[in-house]
Amino acid sequence: MPRRVVITGVGMVTPLGIGVEQNWDAVSNGKSGIGPITKFDASAFPSRIAGEVKGFRSEDFLAPKVAKHLDIFIHYAVASARMAVEDAKLEKGPRRISPFFIPAIIANMASGQISIEFGVRGPNTSIETACAASSHAIGESFKIIQRGAAEAMITGGTEAVLTPLALGGFTSMKSLSTRNEEPEKASRPFDRERDGFVMSEGGGMIILEELHHALERGANIYAEIVGYGMSADAYHFTAPDSDGLGARLCMEAALRDAGLNPTDIECINAHGTSTKLNDISETKGIKTVFGDHARKVPISSTKSMTGHLLGGAGVVEGIYSILTIKHGLIPPTINYEFPDPECDLDYVPNKARRARVRTVLSNSFGFGGTNSSLIFKEFVP
Repeated sequence: MPRRVVITGVGMVTPLGIGVEQNWDAVSNGKSGIGPITKFDASAFPSRIAGEVKGFRSEDFLAPKVAKHLDIFIHYAVASARMAVEDAKLEKGPRRISPFFIPAIIANMASGQISIEFGVRGPNTSIETACAASSHAIGESFKIIQRGAAEAMITGGTEAVLTPLALGGFTSMKSLSTRNEEPEKASRPFDRERDGFVMSEGGGMIILEELHHALERGANIYAEIVGYGMSADAYHFTAPDSDGLGARLCMEAALRDAGLNPTDIECINAHGTSTKLNDISETKGIKTVFGDHARKVPISSTKSMTGHLLGGAGVVEGIYSILTIKHGLIPPTINYEFPDPECDLDYVPNKARRARVRTVLSNSFGFGGTNSSLIFKEFVP
C-alpha cells in the first residue's frame, strides 16, 4: 500500500500579500491584487497592468549581503520556504551560507538556495514546465515521499518576470488583458468579456511529509495529498486543445491515482486564466470528466484576484485549495459579470461560499500543452 503524504506547512508571497493570513483574508473577501505596473515604465505597452508583490522586504528572510546577489524570484522562493518550514516547525535554527556560493539566475538556484538555507540534502530538482511547473513540483515531491525516497519535502514554485522583455513577449502573442483603466477588473476568468490574462509575480512553498513522520513529531496537518495526474495536449505550442482533451486526460489520471470517482470531488480550483481559449477548453474538459456532476461541483479561479503567477501559479492555487478544506470556504471567481454560453458551469461568482469541502482538485496547464492536476483531501487518521 502506498505511503500516505500530508501537508504540514505552507508559505506564500503573492500580489495579495506576504504570508498565508494576508492571502486568505484577501481571497475570502474577493479582493484583487492587480494594479498599474510600477516596476518600470510600461506606458508604451498595450497592457500596462500586473499583479506586483507589494510590501516585500527581502531582509526579513535573507541576509542582505546574500540577497543582493540573487534575483528576486529566488527571494520569493526562500521567503515562502522559510514561512512554510516555520509553519511546519521543521527548522532547527539558522545556518550560515557559504561565502563561496555563486548566485545566478538559472531556475534551479531557487531550490539550491533553499537547500543551503535549511541544510536539507534530500532529492533536489527544478521543474520548468511553464505554468504547470509548481504543480508538477508538488506532484513529483508527493511521489518521491510515497515511494520512500524521502520523509519530507519542501516543494513549490516562484516567478518574477515583470520586465519589459517578458511583457513585450506576451504582448506580441496577444495573450494579455488591456483593460488598463480598470486593473482590478482585468482578470475575469470564464466571463464573456475576458480579454486575456494578467501577468503577476510571487510564489509559494508547502511542506509535504510522510504521515507517520508527521504524526510522530506531533505536526499540525492541514490536509492530505492523494492524487496527481499529468498529460500532454499534443496539439499546439501555446493554445490548449480545443476540446479540452489534455485537461480531461490529466484530471482522469489524478482521479485514478487517488482511487476516487468524479462525484467524490467537491470543489475545483481551475486553471482559469481569463483567456478566451483556455477557459472554454477547461470547461469542456471538466464536463467530459464529471458528466452530470460538472454542474454540481463549484469551480473557482483565484487568478481572478492574483492574476497569473505563471510558474508560481500551481502552488499558490494548491495552497488556496488546502485552505478551502481547512476553513470550509470556497474562494470566489471575481469579476464574473457577463455569462459566457460556452462557459456555463458554477464558477462561484463574485462572493466566497461557505461549504464543508473534503476533496479539492486543482488544475494547472502550461504552454507546450503540459498539464498537471492535484487532488487534496481532508485528513482523516
